[in-house]
Amino acid sequence: MMEQPRSIRLTDPRALRAYAHPTRMTLVGLLRSEGPFTATRAAELTGESVASCSYHLRILAKYGLVEQAPGGKGREKPWQATARYTEWPGHSEDPAVAEAADALSGAAMELNFQRVLRAVEKRRTLPREWQEAEVFGDSLLHLTPEELADLGRRMEELLRPYEDRATDAALRPEGARPVSILRIAYLERENPGRGEEE
Repeated sequence: MMEQPRSIRLTDPRALRAYAHPTRMTLVGLLRSEGPFTATRAAELTGESVASCSYHLRILAKYGLVEQAPGGKGREKPWQATARYTEWPGHSEDPAVAEAADALSGAAMELNFQRVLRAVEKRRTLPREWQEAEVFGDSLLHLTPEELADLGRRMEELLRPYEDRATDAALRPEGARPVSILRIAYLERENPGRGEEE
């Protein structure tokens, strides 16, 4: 079996706009964590109809984000993600690409924000060690563009040693559970209401 590529990069404005749909982002995420699975299973996991999931999976396949997996019969063919991560441009000289990429970033942020809110609402039900281990915080740093890019690369390097656990359960130590880590850094355009003393 061929190893799944680490990431797929979207640069076509049509692909960027297609992926910006919350159900499609959710389906790709589920296929990465729990796939392969059929449209019927996708409907169970998402609460959408089988027809809706089937439609969204076909759109995702059109842009190379998912593909038919081996096995299955007739209409019950399983789907799988084509890569572990999806990337898109942070900058483009092409206005159509830039606009579609910004829309996708906004849609991804909104979806992640909803997930974070649900996590916060339910965190009191977690065992104490998980509540104490979870990280919620922010920092205001004064950086150059080069320093910010370097910080992003170093955060990525910190996470890399844990990536293979997603696809190989044998690498997971006892007690390991899926943990979402968001990396967000943006230029503060407004007065953040904080003084230099922080």
